[in-house]
Amino acid sequence: MWLLAALAVAVVIAGSAAAALLAWPTVRIGASTSGLAAVSLPGFSGHVESVAVSAEGGKPLPVSVRGGEVWPRVRLAAGEHVTVTAAVRRPSWIGWLVGRHDERTVTLVTPVAHIRSTWLRPKRGSRVAVRFAEPVSRALIGHGRHARLGAGRSVVPLGVVASGTASTGTTTVAAAARRWETLSTPVRVSWFVAGARTRIVSDPAAGGRLRPRGALTLTFARPAASVLGSRLPRLEPATRGRWQQIDSHTLSFQPTGFGFGLGGTVHVRLPGRSLAWTVAGGSTLRLQEILARLGYLPLRWRPAAGPPPTPAAEVAAAVSAPQGTFSWRYPQTPASLRTLWKPGAWSVVTQGAVMRFEGEHGMPTDGVAGPQVWRALFRDDLAGRRYARGYSYVFVHETVPQSLSLWHNGRVILTSPGNTGIAQAPTAPGTWPVFEHIPVGTMSGTNPDGSHYHDPGIRWISYFHGGDALHAFPRASFGTPQSLGCVELPEAAAAEVWPYTPIGTLITIES
Repeated sequence: MWLLAALAVAVVIAGSAAAALLAWPTVRIGASTSGLAAVSLPGFSGHVESVAVSAEGGKPLPVSVRGGEVWPRVRLAAGEHVTVTAAVRRPSWIGWLVGRHDERTVTLVTPVAHIRSTWLRPKRGSRVAVRFAEPVSRALIGHGRHARLGAGRSVVPLGVVASGTASTGTTTVAAAARRWETLSTPVRVSWFVAGARTRIVSDPAAGGRLRPRGALTLTFARPAASVLGSRLPRLEPATRGRWQQIDSHTLSFQPTGFGFGLGGTVHVRLPGRSLAWTVAGGSTLRLQEILARLGYLPLRWRPAAGPPPTPAAEVAAAVSAPQGTFSWRYPQTPASLRTLWKPGAWSVVTQGAVMRFEGEHGMPTDGVAGPQVWRALFRDDLAGRRYARGYSYVFVHETVPQSLSLWHNGRVILTSPGNTGIAQAPTAPGTWPVFEHIPVGTMSGTNPDGSHYHDPGIRWISYFHGGDALHAFPRASFGTPQSLGCVELPEAAAAEVWPYTPIGTLITIES
């Protein structure tokens, strides 16, 4: 009988131990309204010895524990998966039964700030505000307005009153649900007051400036499909890239390749209206770097790093020129040419090189680095196409006996007597690029006495300043002022000089 009683007692004790093991309170890890996690444990159940947190991949994250709240000591991104492990030490009086140590591991996801709607219809005169699905602790409106929201707010004003010119608009909003999180990726938000005349807003604003490879976003007051039908907006000039529908009211165009033409104008044609933007231009320094590398300047350029390998890199370098070093290609470069050069500054040397490049590529030779010039420069630079005809420079001495010198690829290859303008019609001093280059033509104008001249059959003409030109002319002598502003040469010398003075060649008139 006593054996049965002992057995019953043993069963009861074992059952109680098992029940205690299964039912004894353990540490709980859950979400926190402000910290990363909340760790709780009944007081009689022991105490938390340590809390460890790791990111995806097992990388440890530094944290602190205050009042049962786990706080990260580094910024975490929204939506990041983290693993929280809490270790517990139990009291000795129960530890023999349920174990002296316990551990619990939970994976949590950091909260994400969700905007309820990116298309707003505020009442006229009201403050425009964006609503979040849950409270956020801080926000960045546009590019500079920071909003710190303490414990959190689900409605965040954008700092605009919906009236007047602000009855429509667009901006970006980035937010963080917790103050220890990094800001989210900016989200575009647009608003329209009912009855406003403007039915479309854009980013950048119409009339503003586009980045060469930046996105162009259009938001319509009505669904885009009801405004455009099955057609997409038309870009002029045509630009490589694609339109993407962000939401029912918003379209965004992302350019590819060389993007929007540097220094140009972009139009978007829509039903019943057209919008326009200017495009940021390339830097003069980068223009000089490419022209030098392609052989259109009397200088070399060596980059500090490797050349841009892609269209995107070329565009980025045009906006922000990379570091490098210029050096003169020829040791005997004339001083009058050297003094005209300054890296990063626009000068007649750069203008002449652009004109020469334009002439080689069949473009209007206006000396302006517009979108067409930049695209052609990029293509030649990526393809390694170099100008192989060398660099020429002409300088004319007005001191009697007057003469012309032709410098090409580091040396003077021809010197000839010549005539410049008489006192009543002097040749303008300075340096000018050749802008018209013809083998034969008619020259006409007005003499100092008011009579007119008309001279057909003039050979080897290179116009460089207004009506002033370098050309052949029959004279009994050369070396004194005899012309009406032109630089006259003997026929044989003019014929020899002419092939070396294509459009863009610099001519200096010096005393």
